[in-house]
Amino acid sequence: MEAAPVAIGPADIRVVLVETSHPGNIGAVARAMKNMGLSRLVLVRPKSFPHSEAGARASGATDLLEGAQVAASLPEALAGCGLVVATTARERDPNIRVLDVREGAAHMVQQAARGPVALLFGNERTGLTNDELALANLLLRIPANPEYSSLNLAMAVQVVAYELYRARGARVVPPERIVPLAGADEMARLYAHLAEVLDEVGFKDRTASGTHLMERIRRFFNRADLDQNEANIVRGILTAVQQKRRAAGTPHPARDPSERA
Repeated sequence: MEAAPVAIGPADIRVVLVETSHPGNIGAVARAMKNMGLSRLVLVRPKSFPHSEAGARASGATDLLEGAQVAASLPEALAGCGLVVATTARERDPNIRVLDVREGAAHMVQQAARGPVALLFGNERTGLTNDELALANLLLRIPANPEYSSLNLAMAVQVVAYELYRARGARVVPPERIVPLAGADEMARLYAHLAEVLDEVGFKDRTASGTHLMERIRRFFNRADLDQNEANIVRGILTAVQQKRRAAGTPHPARDPSERA
């Protein structure tokens, strides 16, 4: 059974795309946003929108496209926002505060509890202009390979949206175990059975002192947290090995009849 993600409520964070050239990127951004629980998309002077390619790339997130706000200017898109965060891949004025994407996501989530937050992404080719960056309170950077740090627009949105989702408290909850863990007595029988089979097949302890093999085996089985079924499977395999050896005429030492195979 796979672990299940914990759903979290929406955050008051709007994704603002400035002068996006390719409608397919708008659709891919909508999909990335919906994956991570963001729903407010604002488009500033998009080259082509609405567009069929945007709908095709949205792949199930067409509701975000249908609800997208189209703004004639960036100030219009930012109306009502208390915090404005701009993404950039280039070195900028050192006097402007720059945060790593993870740190920045945590800050945005914190501020979104106080009022709307805007996250800006520029044109695919040129990014955000200096005049557009001047409207931001801080800059956000995604660490990447310095030899090839340019990210596709939708990829950049996906990375930041993921960090926002994690910052908002998303986590994966392991499923409850249906089968109980193997108890200490069951594991002791497993280790005894394994030691017996290793002896029968002539697998010798080749550690320096010749006494550490079973200790190491216990350690890695203990790390595995075997449940009762899994412990029985291992013992069943060991029993099958012994039965094969008996069928081949190898004598099998007597065992305690009370033990389970």
